[in-house]
Amino acid sequence: MTTFKLFSLVGFMYISIFSVYGQEKLSTPNAQPIVRIPFTMLTGGVIMVKGLLNNYPDSLNFIIDTGSGGISLDSLTCVRLGIPLVQSSYLIRGVGGVREVKFLYNASLKLDTLKTDSLNFHVNDYDILSSVYGTKIDGIIGFSYIKKFILRIDYDSMYMEVFSKGPYQYPKKGFLMHPNMQSIPVVDIQFRESKKLRNSFFFDTGAGLCLMLSEEYVKDSAVFSPRKPPPVLTQAEGLGGKMIMKLTTVKALHVGPYTFKNVPTHIFEDVYNITSYPILGGLLGNDILRRFNVVLNYAKKEIHLSPNSSFKDAFDYAYTGLGLYDNNGSIIIEDIIPDSPGDKAGFLPGDRIVGINNNFSNDIRQYKVILQSETRKITFLIRRDRELLEIKMKPMNILR
Repeated sequence: MTTFKLFSLVGFMYISIFSVYGQEKLSTPNAQPIVRIPFTMLTGGVIMVKGLLNNYPDSLNFIIDTGSGGISLDSLTCVRLGIPLVQSSYLIRGVGGVREVKFLYNASLKLDTLKTDSLNFHVNDYDILSSVYGTKIDGIIGFSYIKKFILRIDYDSMYMEVFSKGPYQYPKKGFLMHPNMQSIPVVDIQFRESKKLRNSFFFDTGAGLCLMLSEEYVKDSAVFSPRKPPPVLTQAEGLGGKMIMKLTTVKALHVGPYTFKNVPTHIFEDVYNITSYPILGGLLGNDILRRFNVVLNYAKKEIHLSPNSSFKDAFDYAYTGLGLYDNNGSIIIEDIIPDSPGDKAGFLPGDRIVGINNNFSNDIRQYKVILQSETRKITFLIRRDRELLEIKMKPMNILR
């Protein structure tokens, strides 16, 4: 239940000149493959790649995030590496807040063998993302980098392929979207709950959820019938920290010709107007987008989707009301929604998880998979102070 934000081309390009019927014409070369980069998939389908910054020897972890307008570094990573920063008056906005940021100017980033120069990184605090994902998040790669290339994200092979800009041959099967491109791609999406609705949404690979709607849009468009069971409260994390959201489902979500039924949907209070309501209704997240292999071609204002082997994966309907975080290798329950299944089962903030259903991996990603997919009674072994306790809890099914 995690969401965020929101928020020198060195590829091979040339112009050949040739004569036809005595006239000169310009021909743009086709997009050429540059490098193939492995990635790790985090909770909610968010993807992470490794890269090298400038001449620092440490390999850093970057999230590929179409919902970010720039490229950024974690503030603690900058402190650890002793990176000199420049103060600015530039502000970034996300669902959790607005912040003034510092910059690292004119830097280079090397992904595998591909080195890109003249990049300007803004700096933000991503400690909470590292706690949520259970791995250090050193930065985010967004629009200012993605626009320099064509990216193909293949969830079947777990590789991201980088191409130079130019005419690109998309797979024969799939759907070609034509997003509105500013710094974050915006796509038209149709969904159905009490009625059919169509609006524009951010296309956001950095959001580990399916669909997120702004509270104002939900109210003004009468998205949900009064007869529908009320949503439950949940917590999300992102730029600016933690925030409470509502969680429910919509009956159908249409992405081009593809339909998903009973889709988990977050509703958030857009205090900082990141959706510029009524221009946008919310965002489409990566728990939907990971079900496609994706081609990002910002130069042509095109995004191609082709269903992959995860297309028919079941959605997660289990609700516990527990907020889990990786605290220096210990998996801690820090947040508990009042009256949620976790609250009623007797969990307390600070409880450390030793195991869940005989899984003692101490891996927050494995634990979250269990909590988000299991609707039967779950057995926890926790440490509270110096005492080991067993707590049983039955998650709520939000598909009601």
